[in-house]
Amino acid sequence: MIFNNLLNFINRSYTFSKKKIRFLYLVSNIYNRKITPSIVGSLNYCPSPNFLDSFIRYDKKKINIENYSFNKIWENKNLREKDYKNLNSFFWLFSLDLKSSKKDTQNIILQWINKNHRYNSKSWEFDIVAKRIIAWTSNSRLTYEDSSIDYKKKFNGIIKKQINHLINEIERSEWVDDKMIGCAAIILIGLSYQDKDEHLKIGLNLLRKLTKFSFDNDGFPKSRSIRQLCFYLKYFILIREWFKESQSEIPEIINENIYYLGQAYAFTWQNNKVDLLFNGNHETNNFDFDHYLKKLGYSFKNQSSELGGYANLNDKKISLIMDIGASPEKKFSSSYQAGALSLEIISNGKKLICNSGYFQNQNHQLNELSKSSAVHSTLILDDRSSCKFKKTKNECSEITFGVKILKKNIVFEKNYWKINASHDGYFKQYGIIHEREIEFYPEQIKFVGHDKLISKKNIKNLKFEIRFHLEPNIKIMKTQDNKSIFIDLDGEGWKFNSNNNNMTIDDGLYFGKKNSFVDNQNIVISGMTNDKNQTIKWEITKL
Repeated sequence: MIFNNLLNFINRSYTFSKKKIRFLYLVSNIYNRKITPSIVGSLNYCPSPNFLDSFIRYDKKKINIENYSFNKIWENKNLREKDYKNLNSFFWLFSLDLKSSKKDTQNIILQWINKNHRYNSKSWEFDIVAKRIIAWTSNSRLTYEDSSIDYKKKFNGIIKKQINHLINEIERSEWVDDKMIGCAAIILIGLSYQDKDEHLKIGLNLLRKLTKFSFDNDGFPKSRSIRQLCFYLKYFILIREWFKESQSEIPEIINENIYYLGQAYAFTWQNNKVDLLFNGNHETNNFDFDHYLKKLGYSFKNQSSELGGYANLNDKKISLIMDIGASPEKKFSSSYQAGALSLEIISNGKKLICNSGYFQNQNHQLNELSKSSAVHSTLILDDRSSCKFKKTKNECSEITFGVKILKKNIVFEKNYWKINASHDGYFKQYGIIHEREIEFYPEQIKFVGHDKLISKKNIKNLKFEIRFHLEPNIKIMKTQDNKSIFIDLDGEGWKFNSNNNNMTIDDGLYFGKKNSFVDNQNIVISGMTNDKNQTIKWEITKL
Protein backbone atom coordinates (compact mmCIF):
# COMPACT_ATOMS: atom_id res chain seq x y z
CA MET A 1 0.00 0.00 0.00
CA ILE A 2 2.78 2.44 0.98
CA PHE A 3 4.73 1.51 -2.17
CA ASN A 4 1.66 2.13 -4.38
CA ASN A 5 1.04 5.51 -2.73
CA LEU A 6 4.68 6.46 -3.31
CA LEU A 7 4.44 5.49 -6.98
CA ASN A 8 1.25 7.54 -7.38
CA PHE A 9 2.91 10.54 -5.73
CA ILE A 10 5.96 10.27 -8.00
CA ASN A 11 3.72 9.93 -11.06
CA ARG A 12 1.63 12.98 -10.10
CA SER A 13 4.75 15.01 -9.39
CA TYR A 14 6.26 14.06 -12.74
CA THR A 15 3.06 14.90 -14.60
CA PHE A 16 2.77 18.27 -12.83
CA SER A 17 6.41 19.14 -13.54
CA LYS A 18 6.07 18.14 -17.18
CA LYS A 19 2.97 20.32 -17.62
CA LYS A 20 4.63 23.25 -15.89
CA ILE A 21 7.71 23.05 -18.11
CA ARG A 22 5.48 22.79 -21.17
CA PHE A 23 3.50 25.86 -20.10
CA LEU A 24 6.66 27.90 -19.55
CA TYR A 25 7.83 26.96 -23.04
CA LEU A 26 4.51 27.92 -24.69
CA VAL A 27 4.51 31.41 -23.13
CA SER A 28 8.20 31.99 -23.90
CA ASN A 29 9.71 34.22 -26.57
CA ILE A 30 11.24 31.12 -28.14
CA TYR A 31 7.82 29.58 -28.86
CA ASN A 32 6.38 32.92 -29.94
CA ARG A 33 9.12 33.26 -32.56
CA LYS A 34 8.61 29.64 -33.64
CA ILE A 35 4.93 30.05 -34.53
CA THR A 36 5.19 33.58 -35.93
CA PRO A 37 4.98 33.18 -39.73
CA SER A 38 7.81 34.47 -41.92
CA ILE A 39 5.50 34.69 -44.94
CA VAL A 40 1.95 35.85 -44.28
CA GLY A 41 0.18 35.59 -47.64
CA SER A 42 -3.35 36.75 -48.33
CA LEU A 43 -6.83 35.24 -48.15
CA ASN A 44 -7.78 33.92 -51.60
CA TYR A 45 -10.70 31.54 -50.96
CA CYS A 46 -13.52 32.73 -48.69
CA PRO A 47 -15.79 29.81 -47.73
CA SER A 48 -19.55 30.17 -47.48
CA PRO A 49 -20.77 30.45 -43.87
CA ASN A 50 -23.82 28.33 -44.80
CA PHE A 51 -21.66 25.19 -44.73
CA LEU A 52 -21.63 25.55 -40.93
CA ASP A 53 -25.43 25.35 -40.72
CA SER A 54 -25.27 21.80 -39.30
CA PHE A 55 -23.26 23.08 -36.31
CA ILE A 56 -25.00 26.37 -35.56
CA ARG A 57 -28.36 26.82 -33.89
CA TYR A 58 -29.61 30.09 -35.27
CA ASP A 59 -32.05 32.43 -33.63
CA LYS A 60 -34.91 33.36 -35.93
CA LYS A 61 -33.84 36.99 -35.68
CA LYS A 62 -30.31 37.84 -36.77
CA ILE A 63 -28.19 40.12 -34.57
CA ASN A 64 -27.04 43.53 -35.84
CA ILE A 65 -23.69 44.25 -34.25
CA GLU A 66 -24.37 48.00 -34.24
CA ASN A 67 -27.03 47.46 -31.57
CA TYR A 68 -24.46 46.27 -29.03
CA SER A 69 -21.53 47.86 -27.25
CA PHE A 70 -18.33 45.90 -27.76
CA ASN A 71 -15.82 48.54 -26.71
CA LYS A 72 -14.74 46.60 -23.62
CA ILE A 73 -15.77 43.12 -24.66
CA TRP A 74 -12.36 41.58 -23.90
CA GLU A 75 -12.05 43.26 -20.48
CA ASN A 76 -14.82 41.27 -18.78
CA LYS A 77 -13.14 38.94 -16.28
CA ASN A 78 -16.37 37.62 -14.74
CA LEU A 79 -17.51 35.43 -17.61
CA ARG A 80 -18.42 31.82 -16.95
CA GLU A 81 -16.11 29.30 -18.60
CA LYS A 82 -18.75 28.32 -21.17
CA ASP A 83 -19.45 31.96 -22.06
CA TYR A 84 -15.73 32.71 -22.27
CA LYS A 85 -15.19 29.85 -24.72
CA ASN A 86 -18.19 30.85 -26.83
CA LEU A 87 -17.00 34.44 -26.96
CA ASN A 88 -13.41 33.59 -27.91
CA SER A 89 -14.37 30.94 -30.46
CA PHE A 90 -16.21 33.67 -32.42
CA PHE A 91 -18.95 31.24 -33.47
CA TRP A 92 -21.34 34.02 -32.54
CA LEU A 93 -20.31 35.62 -35.85
CA PHE A 94 -22.63 33.18 -37.60
CA SER A 95 -25.59 34.82 -35.85
CA LEU A 96 -24.77 38.30 -37.16
CA ASP A 97 -26.85 39.96 -39.83
CA LEU A 98 -24.72 40.41 -42.95
CA LYS A 99 -25.89 44.02 -42.95
CA SER A 100 -23.93 44.54 -39.74
CA SER A 101 -21.08 47.01 -39.84
CA LYS A 102 -17.89 45.49 -41.24
CA LYS A 103 -15.94 48.23 -39.50
CA ASP A 104 -17.38 47.35 -36.07
CA THR A 105 -16.80 43.62 -36.60
CA GLN A 106 -13.22 44.16 -37.71
CA ASN A 107 -12.63 46.52 -34.78
CA ILE A 108 -13.65 43.76 -32.34
CA ILE A 109 -11.25 41.32 -34.01
CA LEU A 110 -8.48 43.92 -33.95
CA GLN A 111 -9.06 44.41 -30.21
CA TRP A 112 -8.77 40.65 -29.74
CA ILE A 113 -5.52 40.51 -31.77
CA ASN A 114 -3.96 43.34 -29.77
CA LYS A 115 -4.83 41.62 -26.51
CA ASN A 116 -4.09 38.00 -27.53
CA HIS A 117 -1.34 38.16 -30.13
CA ARG A 118 0.80 35.84 -28.00
CA TYR A 119 -0.12 32.41 -26.67
CA ASN A 120 -2.05 32.26 -23.41
CA SER A 121 -3.59 29.15 -21.90
CA LYS A 122 -7.19 30.39 -21.98
CA SER A 123 -7.93 32.08 -25.31
CA TRP A 124 -5.43 29.82 -27.12
CA GLU A 125 -6.97 26.58 -25.88
CA PHE A 126 -6.77 24.08 -28.75
CA ASP A 127 -10.44 23.73 -29.71
CA ILE A 128 -11.10 27.46 -29.22
CA VAL A 129 -8.28 28.33 -31.64
CA ALA A 130 -9.55 25.87 -34.29
CA LYS A 131 -13.14 27.16 -34.05
CA ARG A 132 -11.96 30.79 -34.15
CA ILE A 133 -10.01 30.23 -37.36
CA ILE A 134 -13.05 28.57 -38.98
CA ALA A 135 -15.37 31.36 -37.81
CA TRP A 136 -13.12 34.23 -38.93
CA THR A 137 -12.46 32.70 -42.34
CA SER A 138 -16.07 31.62 -42.98
CA ASN A 139 -17.39 35.08 -42.15
CA SER A 140 -14.87 36.97 -44.28
CA ARG A 141 -17.59 39.24 -45.69
CA LEU A 142 -17.69 40.85 -42.25
CA THR A 143 -14.23 40.03 -40.88
CA TYR A 144 -12.03 40.75 -43.93
CA GLU A 145 -13.74 42.48 -46.86
CA ASP A 146 -13.15 46.21 -47.40
CA SER A 147 -10.56 46.37 -44.62
CA SER A 148 -7.32 48.36 -44.61
CA ILE A 149 -3.97 46.96 -45.72
CA ASP A 150 -2.67 47.18 -42.15
CA TYR A 151 -5.69 45.25 -40.79
CA LYS A 152 -5.35 42.53 -43.42
CA LYS A 153 -1.69 42.12 -42.57
CA LYS A 154 -2.53 41.65 -38.87
CA PHE A 155 -5.49 39.39 -39.64
CA ASN A 156 -3.54 37.11 -41.99
CA GLY A 157 -0.58 37.07 -39.63
CA ILE A 158 -2.58 35.97 -36.59
CA ILE A 159 -4.44 33.35 -38.67
CA LYS A 160 -1.14 31.80 -39.75
CA LYS A 161 0.28 32.07 -36.24
CA GLN A 162 -2.70 30.22 -34.77
CA ILE A 163 -2.49 27.54 -37.49
CA ASN A 164 1.18 26.99 -36.66
CA HIS A 165 0.14 26.55 -33.02
CA LEU A 166 -2.50 23.97 -33.99
CA ILE A 167 0.02 22.02 -36.08
CA ASN A 168 2.47 22.12 -33.20
CA GLU A 169 -0.05 20.96 -30.56
CA ILE A 170 -2.48 18.65 -32.34
CA GLU A 171 -0.61 15.46 -31.46
CA ARG A 172 -0.68 16.49 -27.79
CA SER A 173 -4.39 17.26 -27.72
CA GLU A 174 -6.08 14.79 -25.37
CA TRP A 175 -9.53 14.86 -27.00
CA VAL A 176 -10.11 13.14 -30.34
CA ASP A 177 -13.00 15.47 -31.21
CA ASP A 178 -10.70 18.47 -30.81
CA LYS A 179 -8.21 16.86 -33.19
CA MET A 180 -10.99 16.63 -35.79
CA ILE A 181 -11.79 20.34 -35.44
CA GLY A 182 -8.07 21.11 -35.61
CA CYS A 183 -7.67 19.08 -38.83
CA ALA A 184 -10.62 20.94 -40.36
CA ALA A 185 -9.11 24.34 -39.50
CA ILE A 186 -5.69 23.43 -40.93
CA ILE A 187 -7.25 22.11 -44.16
CA LEU A 188 -9.40 25.23 -44.49
CA ILE A 189 -6.39 27.52 -44.27
CA GLY A 190 -4.60 25.28 -46.75
CA LEU A 191 -7.46 25.93 -49.19
CA SER A 192 -7.80 29.62 -48.37
CA TYR A 193 -4.23 30.90 -48.65
CA GLN A 194 -1.64 30.99 -51.41
CA ASP A 195 0.73 28.48 -49.81
CA LYS A 196 -2.10 25.92 -49.87
CA ASP A 197 -0.02 22.84 -50.68
CA GLU A 198 1.97 22.92 -47.43
CA HIS A 199 -0.99 23.21 -45.05
CA LEU A 200 -3.21 20.92 -47.12
CA LYS A 201 -0.60 18.19 -47.01
CA ILE A 202 -0.18 18.56 -43.25
CA GLY A 203 -3.94 18.69 -42.62
CA LEU A 204 -4.75 15.66 -44.77
CA ASN A 205 -1.91 13.60 -43.27
CA LEU A 206 -3.23 14.41 -39.79
CA LEU A 207 -6.74 13.46 -40.93
CA ARG A 208 -5.50 10.08 -42.19
CA LYS A 209 -3.85 9.40 -38.82
CA LEU A 210 -7.01 10.42 -37.00
CA THR A 211 -9.32 8.16 -39.01
CA LYS A 212 -6.95 5.21 -38.72
CA PHE A 213 -6.81 5.76 -34.95
CA SER A 214 -10.52 6.44 -34.38
CA PHE A 215 -12.51 4.25 -36.81
CA ASP A 216 -12.98 0.48 -37.00
CA ASN A 217 -12.84 -1.56 -40.21
CA ASP A 218 -16.45 -0.65 -41.03
CA GLY A 219 -15.80 3.08 -40.63
CA PHE A 220 -17.70 3.24 -37.33
CA PRO A 221 -16.11 5.17 -34.42
CA LYS A 222 -14.24 2.82 -32.09
CA SER A 223 -15.92 4.60 -29.18
CA ARG A 224 -19.22 3.13 -30.44
CA SER A 225 -20.70 6.57 -29.76
CA ILE A 226 -23.61 7.51 -32.03
CA ARG A 227 -23.21 11.17 -31.05
CA GLN A 228 -19.55 11.10 -32.08
CA LEU A 229 -20.50 9.40 -35.35
CA CYS A 230 -22.74 12.38 -36.25
CA PHE A 231 -20.00 14.80 -35.19
CA TYR A 232 -17.47 13.17 -37.54
CA LEU A 233 -19.94 13.02 -40.44
CA LYS A 234 -20.70 16.74 -40.11
CA TYR A 235 -17.01 17.68 -40.21
CA PHE A 236 -16.15 15.42 -43.15
CA ILE A 237 -19.05 16.90 -45.14
CA LEU A 238 -17.96 20.41 -44.15
CA ILE A 239 -14.42 19.73 -45.38
CA ARG A 240 -15.72 18.19 -48.64
CA GLU A 241 -17.89 21.24 -49.34
CA TRP A 242 -14.86 23.50 -48.83
CA PHE A 243 -12.94 21.48 -51.42
CA LYS A 244 -15.85 21.68 -53.89
CA GLU A 245 -16.42 25.40 -53.46
CA SER A 246 -12.71 26.22 -53.77
CA GLN A 247 -12.62 24.12 -56.98
CA SER A 248 -9.98 21.82 -55.52
CA GLU A 249 -9.79 18.09 -56.14
CA ILE A 250 -11.56 16.17 -53.36
CA PRO A 251 -9.21 13.60 -51.75
CA GLU A 252 -10.42 10.00 -51.72
CA ILE A 253 -10.10 9.84 -47.92
CA ILE A 254 -12.88 12.44 -47.65
CA ASN A 255 -15.29 10.61 -49.96
CA GLU A 256 -14.52 7.23 -48.42
CA ASN A 257 -15.16 8.33 -44.85
CA ILE A 258 -18.37 10.15 -45.78
CA TYR A 259 -19.61 6.95 -47.43
CA TYR A 260 -18.99 4.79 -44.34
CA LEU A 261 -20.14 7.41 -41.83
CA GLY A 262 -23.22 8.05 -43.96
CA GLN A 263 -24.03 4.33 -43.94
CA ALA A 264 -23.74 4.34 -40.14
CA TYR A 265 -25.89 7.49 -39.88
CA ALA A 266 -28.63 5.84 -41.94
CA PHE A 267 -28.39 2.75 -39.72
CA THR A 268 -28.60 4.61 -36.39
CA TRP A 269 -30.94 7.49 -37.27
CA GLN A 270 -32.53 7.56 -40.70
CA ASN A 271 -33.93 4.01 -40.50
CA ASN A 272 -35.85 4.94 -37.33
CA LYS A 273 -36.03 8.76 -37.20
CA VAL A 274 -35.74 8.39 -33.42
CA ASP A 275 -32.62 8.94 -31.29
CA LEU A 276 -31.19 5.69 -29.92
CA LEU A 277 -30.03 6.15 -26.33
CA PHE A 278 -26.90 4.03 -26.26
CA ASN A 279 -23.33 4.92 -25.26
CA GLY A 280 -23.30 8.65 -24.74
CA ASN A 281 -26.21 9.59 -26.97
CA HIS A 282 -29.08 11.89 -26.06
CA GLU A 283 -32.01 13.41 -27.91
CA THR A 284 -30.68 15.46 -30.82
CA ASN A 285 -33.55 15.26 -33.33
CA ASN A 286 -31.49 15.27 -36.51
CA PHE A 287 -34.27 16.54 -38.78
CA ASP A 288 -32.41 19.82 -39.36
CA PHE A 289 -29.30 17.85 -40.29
CA ASP A 290 -31.38 15.71 -42.67
CA HIS A 291 -32.57 18.91 -44.35
CA TYR A 292 -28.97 20.14 -44.55
CA LEU A 293 -27.89 16.86 -46.19
CA LYS A 294 -30.75 17.02 -48.70
CA LYS A 295 -29.92 20.62 -49.58
CA LEU A 296 -26.31 19.66 -50.34
CA GLY A 297 -27.32 16.54 -52.28
CA TYR A 298 -26.28 13.80 -49.83
CA SER A 299 -28.36 10.62 -49.53
CA PHE A 300 -27.51 7.58 -47.41
CA LYS A 301 -29.11 4.14 -47.17
CA ASN A 302 -28.33 1.09 -45.09
CA GLN A 303 -30.46 -2.03 -44.74
CA SER A 304 -27.97 -3.98 -42.62
CA SER A 305 -29.12 -5.74 -39.47
CA GLU A 306 -25.87 -5.13 -37.56
CA LEU A 307 -23.28 -2.36 -37.45
CA GLY A 308 -20.97 -0.88 -34.85
CA GLY A 309 -21.95 -3.45 -32.23
CA TYR A 310 -25.68 -2.75 -32.55
CA ALA A 311 -28.46 -4.93 -33.95
CA ASN A 312 -31.25 -2.95 -35.59
CA LEU A 313 -34.25 -4.81 -37.01
CA ASN A 314 -37.14 -2.77 -38.34
CA ASP A 315 -40.12 -2.60 -40.66
CA LYS A 316 -42.45 0.29 -41.36
CA LYS A 317 -43.97 0.22 -37.85
CA ILE A 318 -41.68 -1.61 -35.42
CA SER A 319 -37.97 -1.32 -34.61
CA LEU A 320 -36.00 -3.57 -32.25
CA ILE A 321 -32.51 -2.35 -31.34
CA MET A 322 -30.03 -4.09 -29.03
CA ASP A 323 -26.46 -3.40 -27.93
CA ILE A 324 -24.58 -6.57 -28.87
CA GLY A 325 -21.09 -5.06 -28.99
CA ALA A 326 -18.08 -5.38 -26.71
CA SER A 327 -16.99 -2.40 -24.66
CA PRO A 328 -14.45 -0.15 -26.45
CA GLU A 329 -10.80 0.16 -25.51
CA LYS A 330 -10.09 2.33 -22.48
CA LYS A 331 -8.87 5.29 -24.58
CA PHE A 332 -12.22 5.40 -26.45
CA SER A 333 -14.50 4.83 -23.45
CA SER A 334 -15.09 8.31 -21.99
CA SER A 335 -18.75 8.32 -23.16
CA TYR A 336 -19.36 4.57 -23.01
CA GLN A 337 -22.21 3.30 -20.84
CA ALA A 338 -22.51 -0.14 -19.22
CA GLY A 339 -25.53 -1.16 -21.26
CA ALA A 340 -24.44 -4.53 -22.62
CA LEU A 341 -27.44 -6.34 -24.19
CA SER A 342 -29.74 -3.41 -23.43
CA LEU A 343 -32.64 -2.90 -25.82
CA GLU A 344 -34.96 -0.28 -27.18
CA ILE A 345 -38.29 -0.91 -28.92
CA ILE A 346 -39.93 1.66 -31.19
CA SER A 347 -43.56 1.48 -32.31
CA ASN A 348 -44.84 3.91 -34.95
CA GLY A 349 -42.06 6.40 -34.17
CA LYS A 350 -42.54 6.27 -30.37
CA LYS A 351 -40.34 4.54 -27.80
CA LEU A 352 -42.10 1.62 -26.12
CA ILE A 353 -38.98 0.53 -24.20
CA CYS A 354 -35.93 2.78 -23.92
CA ASN A 355 -32.67 3.33 -22.14
CA SER A 356 -32.49 6.33 -19.82
CA GLY A 357 -29.92 8.37 -21.76
CA TYR A 358 -26.64 10.04 -20.84
CA PHE A 359 -25.82 12.99 -18.58
CA GLN A 360 -23.01 14.56 -20.62
CA ASN A 361 -21.47 16.91 -18.03
CA GLN A 362 -18.59 14.76 -16.77
CA ASN A 363 -18.02 16.93 -13.72
CA HIS A 364 -21.53 16.19 -12.44
CA GLN A 365 -22.30 13.19 -10.22
CA LEU A 366 -25.19 12.22 -12.50
CA ASN A 367 -22.69 11.45 -15.27
CA GLU A 368 -21.45 8.45 -13.31
CA LEU A 369 -25.01 7.31 -12.56
CA SER A 370 -25.99 7.56 -16.23
CA LYS A 371 -23.15 5.19 -17.14
CA SER A 372 -24.47 2.42 -14.90
CA SER A 373 -26.28 -0.71 -16.09
CA ALA A 374 -29.25 0.18 -13.86
CA VAL A 375 -30.35 3.01 -16.18
CA HIS A 376 -30.45 0.63 -19.15
CA SER A 377 -33.06 -1.90 -20.20
CA THR A 378 -30.97 -4.93 -19.38
CA LEU A 379 -30.09 -7.31 -16.55
CA ILE A 380 -28.24 -6.12 -13.44
CA LEU A 381 -26.60 -8.54 -11.02
CA ASP A 382 -25.93 -7.82 -7.33
CA ASP A 383 -26.61 -4.09 -7.88
CA ARG A 384 -23.44 -3.85 -9.98
CA SER A 385 -22.84 -2.73 -13.54
CA SER A 386 -21.48 -5.05 -16.20
CA CYS A 387 -18.44 -2.72 -16.55
CA LYS A 388 -16.26 -0.89 -14.08
CA PHE A 389 -15.22 2.74 -14.53
CA LYS A 390 -12.61 4.96 -12.96
CA LYS A 391 -12.24 8.75 -12.95
CA THR A 392 -9.22 10.05 -14.88
CA LYS A 393 -7.17 13.21 -14.45
CA ASN A 394 -9.56 14.91 -16.90
CA GLU A 395 -12.52 14.06 -14.63
CA CYS A 396 -14.03 11.71 -17.21
CA SER A 397 -14.77 8.07 -16.44
CA GLU A 398 -12.91 5.40 -18.41
CA ILE A 399 -13.32 1.65 -18.40
CA THR A 400 -11.08 -0.35 -16.10
CA PHE A 401 -12.92 -3.63 -16.63
CA GLY A 402 -15.02 -4.11 -19.76
CA VAL A 403 -17.20 -6.77 -21.36
CA LYS A 404 -16.69 -9.20 -24.20
CA ILE A 405 -19.47 -10.59 -26.37
CA LEU A 406 -19.26 -14.38 -26.25
CA LYS A 407 -21.79 -15.14 -28.97
CA LYS A 408 -24.37 -13.44 -31.13
CA ASN A 409 -26.94 -14.46 -33.71
CA ILE A 410 -29.45 -12.40 -35.69
CA VAL A 411 -32.44 -13.68 -37.66
CA PHE A 412 -34.47 -11.21 -39.70
CA GLU A 413 -37.28 -12.75 -41.72
CA LYS A 414 -40.65 -11.42 -42.76
CA ASN A 415 -42.62 -13.21 -40.03
CA TYR A 416 -39.89 -13.84 -37.46
CA TRP A 417 -37.12 -11.74 -35.88
CA LYS A 418 -34.56 -12.86 -33.33
CA ILE A 419 -31.52 -11.33 -31.63
CA ASN A 420 -29.43 -13.58 -29.40
CA ALA A 421 -26.20 -12.60 -27.62
CA SER A 422 -24.27 -13.12 -24.38
CA HIS A 423 -21.59 -11.23 -22.45
CA ASP A 424 -19.04 -11.97 -19.71
CA GLY A 425 -19.37 -8.79 -17.64
CA TYR A 426 -20.32 -10.73 -14.48
CA PHE A 427 -18.18 -13.77 -15.08
CA LYS A 428 -14.91 -12.83 -13.38
CA GLN A 429 -16.53 -11.85 -10.07
CA TYR A 430 -19.53 -14.19 -9.98
CA GLY A 431 -18.90 -16.87 -12.58
CA ILE A 432 -22.17 -15.95 -14.33
CA ILE A 433 -22.75 -15.28 -18.05
CA HIS A 434 -25.74 -13.23 -19.11
CA GLU A 435 -27.40 -14.42 -22.32
CA ARG A 436 -30.35 -12.59 -23.83
CA GLU A 437 -32.65 -13.76 -26.61
CA ILE A 438 -35.45 -11.58 -27.97
CA GLU A 439 -37.93 -12.87 -30.51
CA PHE A 440 -40.54 -10.82 -32.36
CA TYR A 441 -43.58 -12.20 -34.16
CA PRO A 442 -44.77 -9.48 -36.60
CA GLU A 443 -48.14 -11.07 -37.32
CA GLN A 444 -49.00 -11.19 -33.61
CA ILE A 445 -47.07 -7.97 -32.81
CA LYS A 446 -45.54 -9.81 -29.87
CA PHE A 447 -42.06 -9.76 -28.28
CA VAL A 448 -40.83 -12.78 -26.33
CA GLY A 449 -37.67 -12.39 -24.27
CA HIS A 450 -35.47 -14.92 -22.47
CA ASP A 451 -32.79 -13.66 -20.10
CA LYS A 452 -30.53 -16.52 -19.06
CA LEU A 453 -28.15 -16.63 -16.10
CA ILE A 454 -25.60 -19.32 -16.92
CA SER A 455 -23.73 -20.21 -13.74
CA LYS A 456 -20.18 -21.59 -13.88
CA LYS A 457 -19.21 -21.25 -10.19
CA ASN A 458 -22.46 -22.29 -8.46
CA ILE A 459 -22.73 -18.98 -6.62
CA LYS A 460 -26.27 -18.47 -5.30
CA ASN A 461 -28.41 -15.94 -3.45
CA LEU A 462 -27.35 -13.00 -5.60
CA LYS A 463 -30.02 -10.43 -6.35
CA PHE A 464 -30.81 -9.87 -10.03
CA GLU A 465 -33.01 -7.30 -11.72
CA ILE A 466 -34.13 -6.94 -15.30
CA ARG A 467 -35.20 -3.37 -15.96
CA PHE A 468 -37.36 -2.03 -18.80
CA HIS A 469 -37.22 1.77 -18.84
CA LEU A 470 -40.01 3.98 -20.15
CA GLU A 471 -40.00 7.54 -21.41
CA PRO A 472 -41.39 10.10 -18.91
CA ASN A 473 -44.71 10.60 -20.74
CA ILE A 474 -45.61 6.88 -20.81
CA LYS A 475 -48.43 5.74 -18.52
CA ILE A 476 -48.37 2.27 -16.96
CA MET A 477 -50.66 0.37 -14.61
CA LYS A 478 -50.41 -3.00 -12.89
CA THR A 479 -53.42 -5.32 -13.09
CA GLN A 480 -55.24 -6.35 -9.92
CA ASP A 481 -53.98 -9.93 -10.15
CA ASN A 482 -50.37 -8.60 -10.39
CA LYS A 483 -49.73 -10.82 -13.41
CA SER A 484 -49.52 -8.12 -16.08
CA ILE A 485 -48.64 -4.46 -16.57
CA PHE A 486 -50.51 -2.33 -19.10
CA ILE A 487 -48.56 0.31 -21.04
CA ASP A 488 -50.31 3.28 -22.68
CA LEU A 489 -48.04 4.46 -25.50
CA ASP A 490 -49.80 7.62 -26.62
CA GLY A 491 -53.00 5.74 -27.36
CA GLU A 492 -51.40 2.39 -28.23
CA GLY A 493 -52.09 -0.35 -25.71
CA TRP A 494 -49.41 -2.92 -24.81
CA LYS A 495 -49.30 -5.66 -22.19
CA PHE A 496 -46.14 -6.73 -20.33
CA ASN A 497 -46.11 -9.99 -18.41
CA SER A 498 -43.62 -12.43 -16.91
CA ASN A 499 -45.35 -15.49 -15.44
CA ASN A 500 -44.09 -16.83 -12.11
CA ASN A 501 -41.69 -13.91 -11.65
CA ASN A 502 -41.82 -10.95 -9.30
CA MET A 503 -42.79 -7.82 -11.26
CA THR A 504 -42.83 -4.28 -9.85
CA ILE A 505 -42.98 -0.71 -11.10
CA ASP A 506 -40.06 1.44 -9.96
CA ASP A 507 -39.26 5.15 -10.20
CA GLY A 508 -36.13 6.30 -11.98
CA LEU A 509 -34.41 9.19 -13.77
CA TYR A 510 -34.43 9.93 -17.48
CA PHE A 511 -31.40 11.72 -19.01
CA GLY A 512 -32.62 11.85 -22.61
CA LYS A 513 -32.21 15.60 -22.98
CA LYS A 514 -28.67 16.95 -22.75
CA ASN A 515 -27.48 17.60 -19.17
CA SER A 516 -30.96 17.44 -17.67
CA PHE A 517 -33.10 14.85 -15.94
CA VAL A 518 -36.75 14.14 -15.23
CA ASP A 519 -38.55 11.38 -13.37
CA ASN A 520 -39.58 8.27 -15.25
CA GLN A 521 -40.76 4.77 -14.46
CA ASN A 522 -39.44 1.33 -15.24
CA ILE A 523 -40.74 -2.20 -15.06
CA VAL A 524 -38.56 -4.48 -12.93
CA ILE A 525 -38.39 -8.27 -12.84
CA SER A 526 -36.39 -9.31 -9.78
CA GLY A 527 -35.27 -12.47 -8.04
CA MET A 528 -32.35 -14.37 -6.53
CA THR A 529 -29.85 -16.59 -8.26
CA ASN A 530 -29.44 -20.26 -7.36
CA ASP A 531 -26.65 -22.70 -8.14
CA LYS A 532 -28.28 -23.73 -11.42
CA ASN A 533 -28.84 -22.04 -14.75
CA GLN A 534 -31.93 -19.84 -14.79
CA THR A 535 -34.10 -18.49 -17.57
CA ILE A 536 -36.41 -15.54 -17.00
CA LYS A 537 -39.09 -15.25 -19.66
CA TRP A 538 -41.05 -12.11 -20.40
CA GLU A 539 -43.48 -10.98 -23.10
CA ILE A 540 -44.66 -7.66 -24.53
CA THR A 541 -47.80 -7.88 -26.66
CA LYS A 542 -49.78 -5.22 -28.48
CA LEU A 543 -53.44 -5.16 -27.49
